[in-house]
Amino acid sequence: MSGGGSAPDGFGELLRSLRLRAGHTQERLAHTAGVSIRTLVDLERGRTRGPQRRTVQALARALALDTADRGDLERVAAFGRPRSRPAAVPSGTLPLPRDLSDFTARTQALAHLRNLAERPKGDWAPVAIVAGQPGLGKTAFAVHAAHRLAPHYPDGQFAVDLLGMDERPADPREVLSRLLRALGVSERGVPHETQDRTGLLRSLTATRRLLLLLDNAADEDQLRPLLPGRGDSLTVVTSRHALAGLECAHRVDLTLLHREESVELITRIIGAPRVAREAQAARDLADLCGHLPLAVRIAGQRLAVRPQERLGKLVAQLTREESRLDALKAGSLEMRAAFTLSYRRLPPAASTVLRRAALAAGPDFSPETAALLAGTTLRRARLCIEDLADRGLLQPHPESERYRFHDLLKLFATEQLAADDDPAALVGARHRTARWMLSRATAAALHFDADHCRARDGDPDPATAPAGCEPARAWLEAERAQWLWALHHAQAAGWHREVIDTAEAMHWFSDRTQHWEQWVEVFRLAVAAARALGSRAEEAVHLNYLAWAYNMCTYDHHAALETADAALAAARERGDLLQMGWALGYGAGALKRLGRTGEAIAWLRDSAACHRDNTTPQGRLAELTTLNTLGVVLRESGHAGQALAIHRSSEAICRAGIPGQSPDLLAVYHAATLHHLGCDLAALARWPEAEAALSRALTAFEAADMPAWSEPTRLDLGIALQHLGRDEEARTTLAAAHRALTDLNHPRYAEAAALLDGLPDATA
Repeated sequence: MSGGGSAPDGFGELLRSLRLRAGHTQERLAHTAGVSIRTLVDLERGRTRGPQRRTVQALARALALDTADRGDLERVAAFGRPRSRPAAVPSGTLPLPRDLSDFTARTQALAHLRNLAERPKGDWAPVAIVAGQPGLGKTAFAVHAAHRLAPHYPDGQFAVDLLGMDERPADPREVLSRLLRALGVSERGVPHETQDRTGLLRSLTATRRLLLLLDNAADEDQLRPLLPGRGDSLTVVTSRHALAGLECAHRVDLTLLHREESVELITRIIGAPRVAREAQAARDLADLCGHLPLAVRIAGQRLAVRPQERLGKLVAQLTREESRLDALKAGSLEMRAAFTLSYRRLPPAASTVLRRAALAAGPDFSPETAALLAGTTLRRARLCIEDLADRGLLQPHPESERYRFHDLLKLFATEQLAADDDPAALVGARHRTARWMLSRATAAALHFDADHCRARDGDPDPATAPAGCEPARAWLEAERAQWLWALHHAQAAGWHREVIDTAEAMHWFSDRTQHWEQWVEVFRLAVAAARALGSRAEEAVHLNYLAWAYNMCTYDHHAALETADAALAAARERGDLLQMGWALGYGAGALKRLGRTGEAIAWLRDSAACHRDNTTPQGRLAELTTLNTLGVVLRESGHAGQALAIHRSSEAICRAGIPGQSPDLLAVYHAATLHHLGCDLAALARWPEAEAALSRALTAFEAADMPAWSEPTRLDLGIALQHLGRDEEARTTLAAAHRALTDLNHPRYAEAAALLDGLPDATA
């Protein structure tokens, strides 16, 4: 054995290792030393921490220990022997900080710690980690919990600030000295080496019920020597780091406050009458603070020292984002300072990623976006983001590899951009990110190109490119805010060709996601780009897409009609039959929705004529679409028989096929036609035929993963099932349709709700 070292788990561990090294069984050693077998078992299991000197000497003789090993055994035994201890904690020796009388919420987290305190006695002293982003109130919570739990720990409660956010965090050796002296060890009795101090601390805490509050821990290495081993003491640790490497610790999750909890905290600080007079302002104030406890407290403290000031005034100040952090200051409490402490401790690469990520559009961002904005590799960005998440500066999404800022922290990171980044570098970062995003978005959208005639090999990073429709759809959905920002950036930068190419690639994908209101933005930008390039042909195309978006995505039918008129004028200039026909069709859709049915029918007949004169495959598809729409208008105006005849002719076109068009695309058109046929047959009360057609249409739309089309079809199928007297099937179908239509913000969701309410009670 090395002189001066002690076994990390105390006397029992050391004794057992010496016995095994000597080759003795417990029975043989007990007999040779003259102690009972039960005494020896208790010693090795740590039940007896500090045996008497004569017992230790007998064991040393029986084991034939040399001078060094005998000294180790004596020293560890001495550490474990009970010392005289005061009846109360010595005055001024690591007392708990003052509790907050207005402490609010955290019921579940407090219950977690209380359960640890009330648990049955066990071998290991529990350690609870309270970690998270700056401003969550970790220290306030830990102090409040320690005061609440004090009766469970009659041998004392001690608190130490580990200075984890300082340039030089507290040295564990010095902290151990302070703890040992607080526990009654004289200054001369404190061992010199850190390991020995740890051993003595664990020996003392093993036989006492103590509560240790270790606040503001820097990392696991600082913390490990300070933790008790066996026994019934409880250690509560707070840290801005996750301390993910700390083994066998209980995690206490502190989340943002709920809105009502934030208002309650404000109420406790400034009083209920004042909050009652401006109840909505109090709620707005809580929202502007992002329900971050420190921010809410600062706002409350500001109001407390200005009793005549209205809550609405502070709300107005906080509404201005550029000065929100300025307003969140009350004396020594300052939100910006809390963030600065963490920011200054970051490695340079991580601080760059944090700042640049604030440039990302939307509520969250991916590692790819962070890497592009920071000008680093994806691997490096991932490492930095994980570090930032461990420090509580970014919040990871629970299911996908995406991250978000707290609103106030994003404002802080944006401020640091102005302070720490060269403006030219930021322009370059935005350009780089926008070009990459447009290239990826274009390549992803082309997976849905019905013509299958455009290349999809333009992805900026083929190794990570979405492979297939489902991954492409998932990427376009997750990065919607980012590529839409890129389109706006491209338009402002004068990259008009890139804007048009991206919007054109999105055309067929937009048909599958017509519940996205953003399509109006996309095609407005494309129209503006076409005009900037002086391309009337492309202007007509994108005006038609825009008219569709007004009709189907935002239900602004006046704007749709005006846009279709503009598209028709541009197409006539070019003699473009295809775009003329589409413009007439989109205009007819707007006219019909505006109640101008006769005009709508006339425009649709003109549209069908344009497409009939166009002998291209695109003309056939357009004619098919127009005939289907004409049939709908006829049916809804009371001419279901005429509608049925027109939709039968549409079905004939589908069955005959269209040269050069993919089977998948024709299957979608056929499904749409079947839906229309089903509705025609329903209008004629031919319910069995209607149910068959609608079922086939629904199956096809689901196979194509087109919820904007499948869910209205599901609703119509539910209606048919109801008329067939199949109420349970109808209820299930209508309920599913109602849920999906609500999620899609589809105008027929109210119709589904009303039909569900009208079904007979299933329990009657």
